[in-house]
Amino acid sequence: MAAEALATMPLLTPYQLGKYNLSHRVVMAPLTRQRSYGYVPQPHAILYYSQRASNGGLLIAEATGISDTAQGYPDTPGIWTKEHVEAWKPIVDAVHAKGGVFFCQLWHVGRVSNEELQPNGQAPISSSDKALTIIPTPETVFGLSHYSRPRRLKTEEIPQIVNDFRLAAKNAIEAGFDGVEIHGGYGYILEQFMKDQVNDRTDQYGGSIENRCRLTLEVVEAIAKEIGPEKVGIRLTPFAQNMECADSNPQALGQYLAESLNKYNILYLHMVESFTGEGSLVPLRKAFKGTFLVNGGYDKEAGNKAITENRADLVVYGRSFLANPDLPKRFKLNAPLNDYDRKTFYIPDPVLGYTDYPFLE
Repeated sequence: MAAEALATMPLLTPYQLGKYNLSHRVVMAPLTRQRSYGYVPQPHAILYYSQRASNGGLLIAEATGISDTAQGYPDTPGIWTKEHVEAWKPIVDAVHAKGGVFFCQLWHVGRVSNEELQPNGQAPISSSDKALTIIPTPETVFGLSHYSRPRRLKTEEIPQIVNDFRLAAKNAIEAGFDGVEIHGGYGYILEQFMKDQVNDRTDQYGGSIENRCRLTLEVVEAIAKEIGPEKVGIRLTPFAQNMECADSNPQALGQYLAESLNKYNILYLHMVESFTGEGSLVPLRKAFKGTFLVNGGYDKEAGNKAITENRADLVVYGRSFLANPDLPKRFKLNAPLNDYDRKTFYIPDPVLGYTDYPFLE
């Protein structure tokens, strides 16, 4: 009976993700860790990621800056210089040595930054000049004192952002990653353009839902052309209101994006659940033709149910994967999970709360 139960756990069934044969459907979420000193990935990340890699398991790397204007958190990794590419290579190699599939999440924070983290002490850039009113704390970001008023990008500057994403994707493939995930959520630059409570532009990047989504789709198209659509995913959070980034009609925004993405034939869409109960991923799942990933506080039971009910192809786990490097194995054996320690999420320590979570014996 036990063997039978193991064989039928939906999360542990194989899945064909494009050309990748996944042995299970438990995906590691992109998790900001703030341990890449000076924006350069460090050797301690080799152990961190390889601990969490499994044969045929998909890992999504922590959000990785695409340019020197993209950074909003101290000591997060970049992928815009040759030094960054070379630093990522042994990390990627270690994941591949364990049979893992590894995607790099490409990130530009937009206004979620301040002049201390920007080149030449300039203002952060965004769709708008609206400033964030929240104050960062060590619980949300380590070592940041405030957010600065951003500078509204001029229309003619926007192609540079698209090009920065394209070059970062090219660099990720050069570093050995299997593909990239475009970060289109959580109140960062692409969402600052997409959501009408931040975007107050009057050019072709503002106003209608089509205009507000234009930058995101231009980024998708540029990256798909550069590295191939079969290596491209995107993460979207239409129902979230992170970093004071909300929309008056998130369901319509999500629906428009899910339908529009089909024309680029990208590999996957990674969606975060609504935590308020407003809005549903089900119509977006039906609209999008590629692989559909869901994320948002799932435990094992909820993940199995999402697969069984065909609401998702793959289920993405964040905090539980952070605290349980052998999470798929624990699911398989129905073993108890380690508790995560939120106080150590963003500290710069190379071991504590990073590579010291215990494995099952």
